[in-house]
Amino acid sequence: MLPMLRRIVLAVVAGTALAAVPGDAQAGYQRQYYSSWSYYSTTRYYYRTYYYYPTPVATTYSYHYTIYYPSQPRYVYYYNPVSRQYWGRFEFDTAGKPKGYSLLAEKDRKEKLADIPESAFPKPAAMPAIPGATDGEKMVAPPADLPPTDLPKG
Repeated sequence: MLPMLRRIVLAVVAGTALAAVPGDAQAGYQRQYYSSWSYYSTTRYYYRTYYYYPTPVATTYSYHYTIYYPSQPRYVYYYNPVSRQYWGRFEFDTAGKPKGYSLLAEKDRKEKLADIPESAFPKPAAMPAIPGATDGEKMVAPPADLPPTDLPKG
């Protein structure tokens, strides 16, 4: 009976360890991916983390945040936590289909979204290169599973 219990415990520990590996990284190398959505009640927005390897040989993920404001349901904004600036946004059409990415010019990147005029966002285009990438690899677009526009109660 003891060996069987030991196998069960080992299976549970192994399963827990695999569950701790983010997203599809369990299946092998993944250069970039997005986490699931979380809600930040203090500022009333949703966010998910965009993880990426800046280079193909990097061994530690870097990350930026993508932020979704229910009051602006067509956009997912990208925020760099190191520079503490918004640096672009991804746009969806009213049916939730991807339109493209608007990369802000360096001079237009700000810590507060309210400080960026709408006119600073260029027409949506292709995704930019992965931040810090030297090989030209493009970012993957955010998943289209946008959060609800109704804010959670509480």
